[in-house]
Amino acid sequence: MDNGASALPETANFSQIDLLIEPEWIIPIDPAGVTLADHAIAIKNGLIVDVLPRATASQKFKPNETIALPGHAVMPGLVNLHTHAAMNLLRGYADDLPLMQWLNDRIWPAEGRFVSPSFVRDGTLLACAEMLRGGVTCFNDMYFYPQAIAEAAMQIGMRASIGLVIIDFPTNYASDVGDYLSKGLACRDQWNNEALLSFNLAPHAPYTVSDESFERIGVLASQLNLGIHIHLHETQGEISQSLKQYRVRPLERMRCLGLLGPQFLAVHAVHLETTEIELLQKFGAHVAHCPSSNLKLGNGIAPVAKMKQHGVNFGIGTDGAASNNRLDSFAEMRLASLLAKGTSGDATALDAHQTLYAATLGGARALGLESQIGSVSVGKFADLCAVRLDDWQLMPRFDVASHIVNVATRNDISDVWVAGVAKVRDGNLLPIDTGYLADTAEMWQNRILNV
Repeated sequence: MDNGASALPETANFSQIDLLIEPEWIIPIDPAGVTLADHAIAIKNGLIVDVLPRATASQKFKPNETIALPGHAVMPGLVNLHTHAAMNLLRGYADDLPLMQWLNDRIWPAEGRFVSPSFVRDGTLLACAEMLRGGVTCFNDMYFYPQAIAEAAMQIGMRASIGLVIIDFPTNYASDVGDYLSKGLACRDQWNNEALLSFNLAPHAPYTVSDESFERIGVLASQLNLGIHIHLHETQGEISQSLKQYRVRPLERMRCLGLLGPQFLAVHAVHLETTEIELLQKFGAHVAHCPSSNLKLGNGIAPVAKMKQHGVNFGIGTDGAASNNRLDSFAEMRLASLLAKGTSGDATALDAHQTLYAATLGGARALGLESQIGSVSVGKFADLCAVRLDDWQLMPRFDVASHIVNVATRNDISDVWVAGVAKVRDGNLLPIDTGYLADTAEMWQNRILNV
């Protein structure tokens, strides 16, 4: 009894929490350029409640679970700012073709034959598993059947910003612009209270959407406080077509239609003049930089070094697996940094911390989620990933941030959490059987090949 009584004062001031993560390093992203050593992250009800020295944490908190990660760095989960997740089922199906031939001759015909709710659900589930295993905790999608995208994301427990796609021509999914909008907004209404899901309006591209449709999109975006997510300035052909049809370049057309603003996300933005970069900055618009897809389709290299100089916020996306062919945000980070340096002639153009910012908080800002995710900050969701840096192949190790961008790969991800819930543990994906995923992918491969 005396021992019990004497123990009470020592524990009385402890705060009960769900999880305490104790890595060797933390890269919080905010404040910028910081790497914390010997700190811990306290998590309760899916939120980060403290980031503090490890010794202090042991005196302040009583966790239900403690995870010690020596030799690991923990940082925010990566944000894949642009993808078409369901197109994982078309990975490698139409390689080595320019964009319009890729679309017209291969992708659109295949989608016409196969895209359905089950195709989208299965493909998105496969993509979510790939992204989670690689440290991505949030993705911004653009595809048909958003209901199926939402179902897949919720099944695996991943954060998703779902683009409600709009095109001026009919598809398996919808017959006209009104049909696209009504179906998309009905999906949003159904899932609007789900904390892991958010929505945006996703007109496909300037060459597939008319002025009248853009005007409707602009009104709805304003009324419903929704972002606008669009492929823009991806190819020189897109710009030439716009000049011929509308007598202005696509970005200027968006400005004239009143669509530019902090809710506007331009995907690719490869072919930008300096005045157009300044226009994006003036309106507070954002860019989704997809370096591998831009290179693979022969579209060019986005001028992200110049965007950074002008204060344009950009994040990093993979695009879909049909034009990449991997949803590998680690590979995209390294490539983005190298291309910025190589094209600008400035070795300081996009350093490791700036690259990590783009892959996390920059993407969150572009989606309007910066108050919820994107940094290891008190009050934000515990969307986190741990990178193992103690393997002999990764040593010696002089700068943790540089190592993550320039040395580590997605295979070095050991643990991933979404809102404090473990999704990857010791390199093993937890929410779904990978054998099931392999069987599903093989089934769709056989269906597509046997047509």
